[in-house]
Amino acid sequence: MTKHRLLILCALVMTMTVSAQNSSKKISLADVVNGEFRQAGGSEMRSMPDGEHYTSMNRERNMILKYSYRTGQVVDTLFNTKNARECSFDDFEGYDVSSSGNHIIVWRESDRIYRYSYQSIVYDYDVRRRMVQPLNESGKKIMIPTFSPDGRMCAYVEDNNIWIKKFDYDTETQVTKDGEKNNIINGTTDWVYEEEFAVTNMLAWSPDNEYLCYARFDESGVPEYEMAVYGDSYYPEMEKFKYPKAGEKNSTVTLHSYSIETKDIKTLKAPIDEDGYIPYIQFTPDASQLAVMTLNRHQNVFMLYHANPKSGIFKQVLKDENKAYVDSEWMKAIRFYKDGFLYVSEKDGYAHIYQYSPTGVEQRQITTGNWDVTRLIGKDEVTGTVYYESAEESPLRRSVYSIDTKGKKTRISTQEGTNSAQFSNNYGYFVNTFTNAKTPLLTTVHETKTGKLLRTIQDNAPLKEKLSGYALSQKEFTTITTATGEELNAWILKPANFDASQKYPVVMFQYSGPNSQEVLDRFDIGWEQYLANQGYICVSVDGRGTGARGEAFRKCTYMQMGYLESRDQAAAAVALGKLPYVDAKRIAIWGWSFGGYNTLMALSVGKGVFKAGIAVAPVTDWRYYDSVYTERFMRTPKENRKGYDDTSPIKLAGDLQGKLLLIHGTADDNVHFKQSMDYSEALVQAGKQFEMQIYKDRNHGIYGGNTRMHLYTRMSEFLFKNL
Repeated sequence: MTKHRLLILCALVMTMTVSAQNSSKKISLADVVNGEFRQAGGSEMRSMPDGEHYTSMNRERNMILKYSYRTGQVVDTLFNTKNARECSFDDFEGYDVSSSGNHIIVWRESDRIYRYSYQSIVYDYDVRRRMVQPLNESGKKIMIPTFSPDGRMCAYVEDNNIWIKKFDYDTETQVTKDGEKNNIINGTTDWVYEEEFAVTNMLAWSPDNEYLCYARFDESGVPEYEMAVYGDSYYPEMEKFKYPKAGEKNSTVTLHSYSIETKDIKTLKAPIDEDGYIPYIQFTPDASQLAVMTLNRHQNVFMLYHANPKSGIFKQVLKDENKAYVDSEWMKAIRFYKDGFLYVSEKDGYAHIYQYSPTGVEQRQITTGNWDVTRLIGKDEVTGTVYYESAEESPLRRSVYSIDTKGKKTRISTQEGTNSAQFSNNYGYFVNTFTNAKTPLLTTVHETKTGKLLRTIQDNAPLKEKLSGYALSQKEFTTITTATGEELNAWILKPANFDASQKYPVVMFQYSGPNSQEVLDRFDIGWEQYLANQGYICVSVDGRGTGARGEAFRKCTYMQMGYLESRDQAAAAVALGKLPYVDAKRIAIWGWSFGGYNTLMALSVGKGVFKAGIAVAPVTDWRYYDSVYTERFMRTPKENRKGYDDTSPIKLAGDLQGKLLLIHGTADDNVHFKQSMDYSEALVQAGKQFEMQIYKDRNHGIYGGNTRMHLYTRMSEFLFKNL
């Protein structure tokens, strides 16, 4: 960093307002950990088919109510446990309403499986008879209950097999019979698809209700991971599940269609390589077109096909090829309409929306500019207007926009910060959530055509009142320029009683993973506020590889994930150390998951700029992590040995400098505990002393009971002692 730029940064940071309240009350660690400053969001609002009404559970979770978007008034009660016939329960956890409204399914007693998946006891409420009964005859817990488009049937998965309940006849039919744990999965997904494609439901009903299409996962050849669950007995149990690490064999995925009339099953032979992926399937409005989305194993070629569920014929509709990788999130976000579909591509260097005909002919690029679309919301089929969220104003902010068929663009969110919107089915109304660094979540309902504010659902007034009694610091947004010329977005949080004539220790907060962002204009009261109250300056820097700054910035880390990210954190620490109020000899870095990994990397490549670091649940060598995520950014170890070696904390253990606290849960199914065990052994053999904290039977989130309080107390005391 040049002296001139350093002086500018010093002046900028010193003149930014630090908002300390009139009270001297300090935030305690218990306040933070126990969620005393948690923001309230509005209750879930699900649009009904007419677009004029929505449904929501009441606070007691024993009723499903129908509301008017315009007035917010309750207009009907769709389900009430207190007056439903033969209802054996008092509350429930979730629900779904059929398109006809004649059947409602509710579920309870859910058991979490992995990140998104769960199984539950599911009940059917026959609205016309006001009768509740179990959805499945066996009474077992089931997964992904999915209504047919006409609402007269519901498919679900029980013990890895697909069943269909026909409400008109009160019968159920078993579609598949070969399901078996750790072997064959029908209708749902395996561990790696769930974790990396964020999909658990691979059932698709045809719009005419004649076919149910589904994916079948054969994971018999996938390496099995064994994880000790210690429990309360004298001997631990071993939990086994299929987990493909980088370069290892994945599940073989096939597609099938089941005829409701004939009960025949047809294999749909997708034109993909044996080790290719089928992340998503869904029907277009045409019952003869099952949209099948595929990726090659390198994940740099996305193909969209239309498959006929009756004939099994596939037709190629779209191909998107990238020199690095295609972001699977945009595959999931494709929107199909009678006149074609919308897709977000990065082919011009930024994420933008493109419109295609039903056969895949590109008709127009809807959005353009040196900024990224961050979410495709959808299209009003009556007017043709497209709605989306973007980082058009700044990578630090999000706004909601509409763009009509003539290209006229309108920003429909009115406040600067982080906005997101959910629209009614007819696009007549939208619910906007807004926050910025100074404002807790604000949830409001608007009329789309005029933008008129209809009402405020949640303004977090009680939280604001509570916070007025505390001495708080305000995040200051800035840019840090490294010695190599990289301009990196950052926030700085200083103690409420900050004195520019003193020198303070610094704790750097970061995640740093691909397309992630920590530096966003949004409200949050967390551990950083507690540390600031204890006299620390807290800083977060988004290095290269993070999001909302275009494809080149996002993907420059390709084939060397962690190499640039760790050096950017170290370079930022050097720049921070030159500020007059920073003690350059007392800088620490910490992170969780990828952030924990990057902490270990930064301590090894930082040349002593960090005095201490905390790594929670870190990856310690990408060879240990799952195939889909790792290969997306690194390809396989066989193809990219140098890239894996250069970014391996285990191989760089001998270069580690600074005090280290290594933390992991023993039941982490995501980043396995073995990663920290092998890294600790590398440190031992390199003669590096370190501290380690283990949490029995805790997963990647490390929570439960007093665990979080213990964890943050441990981390805080480590910083107090070593910084």
